Amino acid sequence: MPVSYPNQNPYGPPPGQQPGYGYPQQPPQPSPYGPYPGAGMPGPAMPGPGMPGPGMPGPGMPGGPVPNGMPGGVKAARVMLFVLAGLNLIGLVLAVMGLGSLSKASKNASEYATSDSMTALNVGKGFLIFAIVLIVALTVLAITCATQFGKGGTGVRVATIVFGVINTLVSFFAFPVGLVHTVLGIMIIVMVSKDDGEMWFKRPRY
Repeated sequence: MPVSYPNQNPYGPPPGQQPGYGYPQQPPQPSPYGPYPGAGMPGPAMPGPGMPGPGMPGPGMPGGPVPNGMPGGVKAARVMLFVLAGLNLIGLVLAVMGLGSLSKASKNASEYATSDSMTALNVGKGFLIFAIVLIVALTVLAITCATQFGKGGTGVRVATIVFGVINTLVSFFAFPVGLVHTVLGIMIIVMVSKDDGEMWFKRPRY
């Protein structure tokens, strides 16, 4: 006579029955997170256009994106530098001609001129010599900075700002003739000091 044992699992099928007999199998429920851990979970938001993503350097930082071409303000500042260089060359020619005239006048009047007249002529010659040296220095600086805008870095930007400041200060002594130099010098400082100008000169170079 077979001995029956009490069912040890009150929730399982009775002894002797095949699994699933009388208990319809439930289909596997799909995981709300996808077939692998983390699937279906909301991922990190993608950065918008022109915005650096997490861990990505911004424009102007080492390894950051390169600006698309020279900004318009920087191009305008470069043109103004060339314009000022051209005006300085005209002033240089006039200063050299004036120095020649004073030298000739002082030579001719050396025998008859008084000491006060000779002193005035010498002061005039000294002023013109100083002006010539200053004009040459500013002209060389303007041309050098303008030609380095395409490949120069922060040093070119600082040198351009220094040129703009010196040019503006010197132009006050030649007012109103130097009014053009005053306006262009201030505009150069503003254009190079703007954010797009700073970004251009701090762009990464490869």
